[in-house]
Amino acid sequence: MRKLFWLSIICIFIIAGCGTTDEVESENTETEQITITHELGQTDVPKNPENIVVFDFGMLDTLDYLDIHITGVPQTNIPSYLEKYSSEDYENIGSLKEPDFEKISKIDPDLIIISGRQSEMYDELSKLGPVVYLGVDHTRYIDSFKENLEKIGKIFDVEDKIEDELNKIDDSISTLNEKAKKSNSNSLIILANDDKISAYGSGSRFGLIHDVFGIPAIDKNIEASTYGMNVSFEYVKEKDPDILYVIDRSAAIGEEPAAKNIVENSLMKDTKAFQNDKIIYLNADYWYLSGGGLVSMTKMIDEIDASID
Repeated sequence: MRKLFWLSIICIFIIAGCGTTDEVESENTETEQITITHELGQTDVPKNPENIVVFDFGMLDTLDYLDIHITGVPQTNIPSYLEKYSSEDYENIGSLKEPDFEKISKIDPDLIIISGRQSEMYDELSKLGPVVYLGVDHTRYIDSFKENLEKIGKIFDVEDKIEDELNKIDDSISTLNEKAKKSNSNSLIILANDDKISAYGSGSRFGLIHDVFGIPAIDKNIEASTYGMNVSFEYVKEKDPDILYVIDRSAAIGEEPAAKNIVENSLMKDTKAFQNDKIIYLNADYWYLSGGGLVSMTKMIDEIDASID
């Protein structure tokens, strides 16, 4: 009887111990949640999410650089250096302005990253998964850029890597600022769209050339609007900037590049920019499609640096 009694006691302890182990394992498998505060609200996101949907090409650029796997992207007008995301290895989630809600629902995303074009669909997308807005605020470009990357660092547990990359970018910008001061060159930024041009100044989507990189604007009265200020080539000739920066919208949206034929016309041949070979055609992938990414920011700094003597 005593043997049976002690055997029963031992079995009880073994069973209890097994139960405790299962509970610990269950607790350890729970995904850690973090709260991300962004422009459109606060979102609880699992740390190191697996099924990721990205609508912003700048964030796609960043996550690709960090070697983080993406599940779904809009496969229209993907920047050429991110062309691999147009393959069947990734889910096509519609376009930047028209998400495929059904496809996103099937993905059952752990994280959806959006920016300006999807902001009005925030509530609807939030029904399909945690949504975080990581668009760049052009009125405070560099601060906004850094805040977005710091959020990426927290979500994917790569804060040290992000800090290192941001320090490199800060150093590059400081060097560029010094070079710009010594150069003393002014500039004008235009977007070429078919046979029309529009100018962009401080606080605009391309205004970091002036606001962050330190190249003075020849016209400080350009209104900061999404589509720029409609101008003529007579206006460009009258302002006569030392450097004319050109973004080709046709090239950005997959059409035949057209800016050079439009810009280098008879009126422009008398300008300093034309005569000094300072009409600079910026890479539309970085400037028009994927601004705000780790790679695009580095390339943008390089392009402006190369434009200054």
